[in-house]
Amino acid sequence: MDTTVDLDSFSSLVERPDEAARKAAEEYRQQLGLPPGGLGSLEELGAWLASVQGAAPVRPVAAAKVLLFAGDHGVAGIGVSRPGSGTVDRVHAVLAGTAPTALLARRYGAAVRVVDMAVDAEPHEFPAEVSQYRVRRGSGRIDVEDALTAEETARAFRAGMAIADEEADAGTDLVLLGDIGTGSTTVAAVLVGALCGTDAAAVTGRGSGIDDRVWMVKCATVRDALRRARPVLGDQLGLLAATGGADFAAITGFLLQAAVRRLPVVLDGVVSAACALVAQRVAFRAPEWWRAGQDSGEPAQAKAYDRLTLTPLQQLGVRAGEGVGALLALPLLQAASDTLAEPTDVPAAAKGEPRPPAKLPTAAELLGLG
Repeated sequence: MDTTVDLDSFSSLVERPDEAARKAAEEYRQQLGLPPGGLGSLEELGAWLASVQGAAPVRPVAAAKVLLFAGDHGVAGIGVSRPGSGTVDRVHAVLAGTAPTALLARRYGAAVRVVDMAVDAEPHEFPAEVSQYRVRRGSGRIDVEDALTAEETARAFRAGMAIADEEADAGTDLVLLGDIGTGSTTVAAVLVGALCGTDAAAVTGRGSGIDDRVWMVKCATVRDALRRARPVLGDQLGLLAATGGADFAAITGFLLQAAVRRLPVVLDGVVSAACALVAQRVAFRAPEWWRAGQDSGEPAQAKAYDRLTLTPLQQLGVRAGEGVGALLALPLLQAASDTLAEPTDVPAAAKGEPRPPAKLPTAAELLGLG
């Protein structure tokens, strides 16, 4: 199977959000008679939404979706996480509607989609629509071996691109991006440490709430994996294969193709931040299509956001993953769009009417498969 993906094309295909729409949205806000800065940070959020929508006044956020990529990581087997519910149970809880993500999504009117990329479970553990893009079971232990093969990395990356196309075509107007997986914060720390040129201690956080002893094990694991990451820093897919995972490769592909399709994304925790950092190396304009939902307190996330020049919308310290941090930012974005939209447009948002998708290159077209 062909293991190549043309990453160079993203640099030219990812355009900046519509600056004219941003300015027009700001002019519309001034016409509302509000004092300058009267709506605080909602004004900047509304202007950003107008720019990514290419519309002014801004359209209300009407079809937000929580998108969760799930995968397990080999490093979890050496004790870098606090014992707790496994990935399988967490995915089932989301699907059953009992997880915090599902409860909050219901409250805020967002749909939820889970994608199994590499959960350590039998292939038919989840419904077919959840596992249709599954690449493998778990991943390699990145401190001593590659997470994926080159072919698996390409498959996962392409899957993320295809999912971005599906969401854009379905009329999703805002993605709240999250992850589910054991060992994932260790992997994220390695990617951020490698891309930011920092040592293990500077990017290793407490993840699932680990104590000092487990933190030292995690720090040593990150240190050893960083040694394996540095020789492939110039090759983003090679980096994801060596020290990433199928979920990380899929999230990176998703972020890039979402930017091509002009689909705005709210990042959740350190995992989506790490993938965003990889994606930035591919297309430097891509971060303009993203917002950081909240600061989880993970040092690697803070370093990634600093490099991406993204400021978290909230300082909540939510480390649960599963898109909770991104989802908690949804009311802010809904408020920004509702208060700065045409008053006659706001009721349409309550009906969940999707926007018509723009005609932009699909993943198949980019990969020469169309």
